[in-house]
Amino acid sequence: MTTDLHLKSVEELAPLLASKSLSPVELTKAILDFAEESQPKINSYMAFYREEALARAKEVEQEILQGHYKGMYHGIPMALKDNLYFKDKITTMSSKIHKDFVSDYDATVVEKLRDAGVIFTGKLSMHEYAWGITNNNPHYGPVRNPWDLDKIPGGSSGGSGAAVAAGASVASLGTDTAGSIRIPSSACGIVGLKPTHGRVSKYGCYPLAWSLDHIGPMTKTVKDAAGLLEVIAGFDHRDPTCVNVPVDNYEKQLTGKIKDLVIGINEEYFFNNVDADVEKAVRASIQSLVDSGAKVEVVRIPSLQYAEWAELVTSLSEAAAIHHSDLQKRPQDFGDDIRLLFELGELPSAVDYLQAQQVRRQIKQEFTEIFNKVDVLISPTLPVVASTIGDDFAELNGQKVDLIDNIIRFTGPSNLTGLPALSVPCGFKGNLPIGLQIIGPAFKEGRILNVGYAVEQANPQRNRKPNIFANI
Repeated sequence: MTTDLHLKSVEELAPLLASKSLSPVELTKAILDFAEESQPKINSYMAFYREEALARAKEVEQEILQGHYKGMYHGIPMALKDNLYFKDKITTMSSKIHKDFVSDYDATVVEKLRDAGVIFTGKLSMHEYAWGITNNNPHYGPVRNPWDLDKIPGGSSGGSGAAVAAGASVASLGTDTAGSIRIPSSACGIVGLKPTHGRVSKYGCYPLAWSLDHIGPMTKTVKDAAGLLEVIAGFDHRDPTCVNVPVDNYEKQLTGKIKDLVIGINEEYFFNNVDADVEKAVRASIQSLVDSGAKVEVVRIPSLQYAEWAELVTSLSEAAAIHHSDLQKRPQDFGDDIRLLFELGELPSAVDYLQAQQVRRQIKQEFTEIFNKVDVLISPTLPVVASTIGDDFAELNGQKVDLIDNIIRFTGPSNLTGLPALSVPCGFKGNLPIGLQIIGPAFKEGRILNVGYAVEQANPQRNRKPNIFANI
């Protein structure tokens, strides 16, 4: 029973916990042991909560033994991204400036996970203040991709991506402003869901850009993501962006049946300038869906040509406003990369910002019209695979291209529109994972999860695991 517990998904572990054939204490110890052993290699954790986790695991064990099993996540050990507040715990945002910051309350998602019986094993590393896509942190060192320790895990939720992929956390939560859940999920070969804006409360999450930020699941499987979304979703009056829409039973929507599903393909934007191996893997998964009864329709979304500009102006401006005071008083305490971004964020005018919001409205309207014709849009999550730590470029069909500009091209539009988007693994380029992105209409997370489940059932990863398991 104890063999390779860290490799198992929530959907595999939950029945064992529910049937009392696996102890939450045994599971928590196994995850912590592996997480601590793997830390020198992947550097995914900011802090370990071993003592508290094992104490909580004993409480949870008694709850289950007494017949009070709460559901899929009861007794599951998890670590969370270090911009989510834990009461009386340090939350650093993987920064120097907030290295000693202690919140006096839990984030809403933390409250919900506690209530569901989750056992917290610690906090996970991130790109400083969530403002980057490499997780090459100047203060705490780089997080390393479990598939290739010389490669980035993606960011900003790189600690979450690496920990889940390696087995140092059974599941996790990330945050996503331009792709920071989906980028590391794609790079690390796991499932990452950015829900609809307003579906999950952001109360108790340190912001990057208010109008673009999301919190969502990062998991080993689609079913794990569906179950986790059920736990964290729901209206919260403390978050003014939260929308009062009923929470679905997402897990029950995972039938894998996609007959007559209409898949939208946007060639001009979402398949433009893509690594050949990435494109091949994504199109192969689309074909597998067609073979199962889905249909494909080519669509045009003209305003997408302005999406990168609108995303950049919005995120730069909002992030600079949040960090303006610290930028004036202690600029030397920011990492060089994000200090430059915050300085650039002081440059757009009010006219620039408001014009970007007009572009957002137009893009959102065009997506709404498209979803009157198709059920989902599918694209690569990233046009490239993970690059080497420290490089500012990515390899794209034999050419070196700017890393940041390229890696957020396909993820950013879903933040501008607030639409739900899911990244699921769909293959490999060499030993590096490739992700497929599914975008759906607002509050239709169940639909995109079911399509992701259908992709997953074709087993495009062929049950491969990161090589780090053989090296520890």
